[in-house]
Amino acid sequence: MASLADSAFAMLINGCAVDASQTIAVVNPATEAVVAQVPDCDEAGLNAAVRAARGAFPGWRDTPYAQRQAALRTIGATLAAHVDELAAILTAEQGKPLAAAMGEIQAAAWWIGVVAEQELPVHVSEDLPGQRSVTRHVPLGVVGAIVPWNFPLLLAIWKIGPALLTGNTLVLKPSPFTPLATLRLGALLRDLLPPGVLNIVTGGDALGPLMTRHLDIDKISFTGSTATGRRVMESASANLKRLTLELGGNDAAIILDDADVDAIAEPLFWACFANSGQVCVAAKRVYVHDAVYDRLAAALADIAARMTVGDGAVDGSQLGPVQNRAQYDRVCALIADSVAAGHRFLAGGDVPDGQGYFIPVTIVDNPPNDARVVQEEAFGPVVPLIRYTDLDDAIARANDCDYGLGGSVWSSDMDRAQAVAARMETGTVWINSAQGLSPFAAFAGHKQSGLGVENGPDGLLEFTTPQSVYQPVAG
Repeated sequence: MASLADSAFAMLINGCAVDASQTIAVVNPATEAVVAQVPDCDEAGLNAAVRAARGAFPGWRDTPYAQRQAALRTIGATLAAHVDELAAILTAEQGKPLAAAMGEIQAAAWWIGVVAEQELPVHVSEDLPGQRSVTRHVPLGVVGAIVPWNFPLLLAIWKIGPALLTGNTLVLKPSPFTPLATLRLGALLRDLLPPGVLNIVTGGDALGPLMTRHLDIDKISFTGSTATGRRVMESASANLKRLTLELGGNDAAIILDDADVDAIAEPLFWACFANSGQVCVAAKRVYVHDAVYDRLAAALADIAARMTVGDGAVDGSQLGPVQNRAQYDRVCALIADSVAAGHRFLAGGDVPDGQGYFIPVTIVDNPPNDARVVQEEAFGPVVPLIRYTDLDDAIARANDCDYGLGGSVWSSDMDRAQAVAARMETGTVWINSAQGLSPFAAFAGHKQSGLGVENGPDGLLEFTTPQSVYQPVAG
């Protein structure tokens, strides 16, 4: 990682590389070594980025839609052309295996290309004798985007693509844990976008609140925890910012009595443990009918025993570390609570000492409903398997949750699966799969899992506001 330590990672403000008087250390979660320093943006730096975005807004708003589409395609092509470089950086800062990092960047390149083809609707609201009204959708102005550490580049693209396509300008803040690949992308785009259209700032805990209460930012698009989302909503009220909040989830998977264990074991495992469980829509509570419980438990335990958890930069690693020390400690505390409560483990249960934030795949065997491992979102490689006999009771327990982000149903009978899916109180439901999100479809949280929509035509409209134009018509 010496090459990263020797690299300069600067912010992007008004088309220029910008440093700050203070820096933040970026740690490789597999080695706990500092791999780079990045600027710690202060209020003056943020103000400069917002001024740049505000100054660029009129010109970008008036840029023909086709040219904005072309700009998104350029971003996608840049990602694709630098996938090897960006993947190595992403693995060093986030921890995921190199193949998964490459997959994230390739997905981001494809995703923004799909967004580039989307169109804003123009609706003729009325066409009457003497009057015609047309409703179109216009940009909001300056968007502030706050991105988490689990999928730093892909989730940044979720915000960059629709914000820029609809004519807004952007101030983007990556997580202080994973800023490097995003800053490198900014450097690659520096001469490819008009100055001020895309600005990237990095900073610690103080920077996010400065953004959410900034009076010259018109919208915040935030992905993160529900607790932080509440604070974002409160601070954004000063100027009635528009908000999109993609927040926490404690997603339930319901396995019916007719599920084909041999067919579902592997996809269910990855529904739980992909990215070491650090996925907002991972299956985090697995309700399994008594008729298939023992066979599925044995199959999942067998897969877990064959997993290689290790440094993502090392060939053969299938799962990487938890990304940061604070999250590692939270997940370890959940495991320790189950150990203290006497829960049985189908896999894991011990967290070995050593370098790096590594936690083995951990499956808890039928803990009680009030156990912390059931009630709390782990956001790590820890999942409870919960036995049930009555389907109505399983659905009720799955829905008895403050969150409503995603859920899944696993069955050999599509009609039964569809009927169960219709009863789940979540924004997204999968059948015989999980985690597969699309730029074509709306992604929205129910209950305390979010506000607003990402992705698809509905997500594009989140970066606009309607404007109705009335005009007289000669009768």
